[in-house]
Amino acid sequence: MPAVTVDDLTVLDRVKTPGLGDVPRPVWAVSTAPQGYEGEGFPVRRAFAGLDMAHLDPFIMMDQMGEVEYAPGEPKGTSWHPHRGFETVTYIMDGTFDHQDSHGGGGTITNGDTQWMTAGSGLLHIEAPPEWMVTQGGLFHGIQLWVNLPRDSKMSAPKYQDIRSGEVQLLTSPDAGALVRVIAGTVDGHAGPGATHTPMSLVHATIEPGARLDLPWDVDFNALVYVLNGHGTVGSGGTGDAASSPLHTGQSAVLGAGDYLTITADGSQESRSPKMDVIVVGGRPIREPLAWAGPFVMNTKAEVMEAYQSFQRGDFGQIPA
Repeated sequence: MPAVTVDDLTVLDRVKTPGLGDVPRPVWAVSTAPQGYEGEGFPVRRAFAGLDMAHLDPFIMMDQMGEVEYAPGEPKGTSWHPHRGFETVTYIMDGTFDHQDSHGGGGTITNGDTQWMTAGSGLLHIEAPPEWMVTQGGLFHGIQLWVNLPRDSKMSAPKYQDIRSGEVQLLTSPDAGALVRVIAGTVDGHAGPGATHTPMSLVHATIEPGARLDLPWDVDFNALVYVLNGHGTVGSGGTGDAASSPLHTGQSAVLGAGDYLTITADGSQESRSPKMDVIVVGGRPIREPLAWAGPFVMNTKAEVMEAYQSFQRGDFGQIPA
């Protein structure tokens, strides 16, 4: 997994250890992601399927794309399609994806890069592997997170952010047993490069076998942990509300309120993924009505119908030549 890293974690700033009075976040629910296919047929795990949407707010869904080793001729993407009313965040850990949209946004992301697309009032876009990857094949692994927009931002102008892997904020745990990549938001006073409409944080952490990560987390945010690979536990290891829950590849945990969350990697991991990798995401709930149908995320059914009509009228722009 060649997402951005460093050879010596001891050179990085440390996240603080929990202090007296800090409250660990309890585990509310654990779910296992169903597997399926998206776009032209690339494999995904729907990370938050089965979880209460009220616990996800301000997020809509997240897909783990891959991990898959494509043979020559196999890599797949999406066709041109519309979006309105939310943001898509695509983070690539292995492989390469090209993006293009009808408002001039676009670029190539690879090995730790992120594309942050604010669909806002509406656009068309396409995501696909470059031609050389289609020809050669290769490893492909990433996530796509859908972030809701509040009512007063749903019709904002579309925007595209190209976040390079070298811009990501890198931190480590006090014993240097975990690498914390802050892509957006702030963790323990350290800010990631992503600019967000909705206050939120997005982190990719890699935890050594047997290591424990106590991650400070904004008390106003919800918290979700998803395991990309490996296995361990989430929770502080106490009893009752503070008890730990086992978690493995393809599983998510919803955590309750508190000052920090705890993830511990089992001492023995798989040979193909010798460390535990997790996505941690959380944000300030919007607490507005939600009407979601396909590529449109609005507040009412009438607004969703208007989005379909607007798309059919050609209001989302033209597919570039």
